[in-house]
Amino acid sequence: MDLIESYREDLRFARRPIARVLLGLLLAALLVLPWLAPDHLVFLATLVALYSIGVMGQNLLIGYTGQISFAQAAFLAIGAFAFGHMRFWGVPFPLALVGAGTIAAVVGVLVGFPSLRLKGPYLSIATLGFGVAVYQVFVNVEALSGGRTGLAIAKLKPLFGLSATHTQYYVYLLLLALFTLVTYNLVSSYVGRALVAIRDSDIAAEVNGVNLTRYKLLAFAISSFYTGVHGALYAQVLGHIEPQIFNILESLTLFVAVVVGGIASIEGSILGALFVIAIPKLFSDFRELVPIVYGVAILVVLMFEPLGLYGGWLKTRLYFRNWPFR
Repeated sequence: MDLIESYREDLRFARRPIARVLLGLLLAALLVLPWLAPDHLVFLATLVALYSIGVMGQNLLIGYTGQISFAQAAFLAIGAFAFGHMRFWGVPFPLALVGAGTIAAVVGVLVGFPSLRLKGPYLSIATLGFGVAVYQVFVNVEALSGGRTGLAIAKLKPLFGLSATHTQYYVYLLLLALFTLVTYNLVSSYVGRALVAIRDSDIAAEVNGVNLTRYKLLAFAISSFYTGVHGALYAQVLGHIEPQIFNILESLTLFVAVVVGGIASIEGSILGALFVIAIPKLFSDFRELVPIVYGVAILVVLMFEPLGLYGGWLKTRLYFRNWPFR
């Protein structure tokens, strides 16, 4: 019974009453945001929601499984263009979203096979090569990318009398909540613990009965599914996509979000997404400084706060929880 209760405790979002109250206030604030904030801030919040999904997928692969990949821009492109073609042929939005994620997941399994024999920088280089190859395919094959004109994506139809911007925001917020719930349950399950065991020591994990082939490929599939959905949602927001959008910088942006937000942290994934969306906005007049800020942020995290922004939030929360005794 103790183990069952402990497992149920692990699955809870908020373990204390005050945490539940704060969570409720946060959800209430997110629900009323479109009615209080201008449309450009609502649009930025929508971007944070969709990027959070992609960063969660990257975190499952890097943070929880220890497999460093720089092919995420390729999966973004695969998800985006698959979604664009399906929407063009009249596939409903939910089915096109699932289809884009599934196609990306299948490709992710194929890319994951090198992870069975490669580790560390070698795996990073292999996935980077795959990302460059996919980019070149989309640039040169007009049937996939729409050529120089790209692909136009039909806008979401407004629901319940809301504006298009508000409809998109609420749909993306709902999807983020769904993916967050799924991710919490995943990392608290046997699968999540198997992924962490592989990250800590794949030899010890295999000795204890973890099938390395199955779970490494599963990690790539799940991560690619998340990233494919991210790409599809990004295409929907932009309304028009071209291959040049999904260059190697997108992979680096997701990597920065994982490291700065907090490795192996779901909350950190959301904070990391907020970081990579907010910084370009804050430095909109000095775009050349954005890569410098990213680099400095990674150095600061590695040197002073290995848990990233989530670590800072965690320490702040613990301080106020124990105040005034500490």
